[in-house]
Amino acid sequence: MAVPTNDSAVRARLRRLGEPVTFFGEREMERRDRLRALMVGLEAEGQFDRLLRAQEDEQGAAGAEEEEEQIQYPFFTEGTQELLKARVDIAQYSLPRAKARIERTKRRYDDPDEDPDAEANLVVKQAEDFVLECSEIGDDRPSWLLLSRDASMLATSIAVMKALHWPKAQFMEWMIKVWSMPQITKIATLKGHTERATDVAFSPVDDCLATASADKTAKLWKTDGSLLTSFDGHLDRLARLAFHPSGKYLGTASFDKTWRLWDVNTGKELLLQEGHGRSVYGVSFHPDGSLAASCGLDGYARVWDLRSGRLYCTLMGHVKPVLGVSFSPNGYLVATGRLLLATSSYDTKAALWSARDYKPIKSLVGHESKVTSLDISGDGQQIVTVSHDRTIKIWSCRSRAQDNAMELD
Repeated sequence: MAVPTNDSAVRARLRRLGEPVTFFGEREMERRDRLRALMVGLEAEGQFDRLLRAQEDEQGAAGAEEEEEQIQYPFFTEGTQELLKARVDIAQYSLPRAKARIERTKRRYDDPDEDPDAEANLVVKQAEDFVLECSEIGDDRPSWLLLSRDASMLATSIAVMKALHWPKAQFMEWMIKVWSMPQITKIATLKGHTERATDVAFSPVDDCLATASADKTAKLWKTDGSLLTSFDGHLDRLARLAFHPSGKYLGTASFDKTWRLWDVNTGKELLLQEGHGRSVYGVSFHPDGSLAASCGLDGYARVWDLRSGRLYCTLMGHVKPVLGVSFSPNGYLVATGRLLLATSSYDTKAALWSARDYKPIKSLVGHESKVTSLDISGDGQQIVTVSHDRTIKIWSCRSRAQDNAMELD
């Protein structure tokens, strides 16, 4: 007579026979022996039909569970007319750009003068020549910074402790400051979030920027500090946000397990995208504008087709939470780096590394306290760092720094 060997199956068989699943101090082998004796006794007493019914119930339940696991039906929710118009607009925006990108890549591939190794060596040589170009007092304990795409502006996140009227009572005020480059002159202070700012993004087309916060909202600002729109709808704190390349749409990732697409002009929510099993931490858009990528604490990154609304693919390979996702400027790679990598550290230094072999190139020494954040300009010619020593510093290639000095003279 066949007796299950798996302890879970033994417990299930005992339960279906109406017997105690386990006794105090009973081990797995003892439990299996008890089941065998019970089955032999049932057969000897002529109650084999009862045994067969129990086995059939067990097999039927197991088959139903397997069927439920195997059959997974996709479900769709009805979209709005605004979402339909946005999908059409994104398709019209992305298709010609995808065609131009492919043609550009083919021309570069067929060009005999293209030398990737020489290009990489040039980047490393320029990195060795980085020097301090400018240093300016920023504010108390800036936590992070971001350069605009053309490196003409800089945004920093600041937390300031404020005193209340009664003695020893304080509260934390969160703000973002916008600076002009390269003089590091303050343009505006953005106040409006009630909790810490978690991310900021400059618009690729307009003179504005968006901020995400732990207060569950995202806000759109002019660079002069005036508030344009507040995006309300998330049920938990926001992690990251990103502008669509067209500048018409904004993506936000939240701890409510969703990422959402918003109309920048109207402030309306166009899309609430589910799919992650845990909090969504990052969102990014393809340079053509056709795809969106999201990542989350469930260990997956997912790529979505904005034109059709379908899941394009799931990137599986991480075994722990995925905290960042980004498309390469060439449009072919996700979460890839450039030829130069920069890091900031609590040891008061910033370091430059080669992204080919990850060997150190140079240390940027000049801060007197923890370097909390940095960013590299789009052309790779400037690096900006912020520190708890209250300063913002600009580092440039030696030749560029000399040119800027001559212009000032």
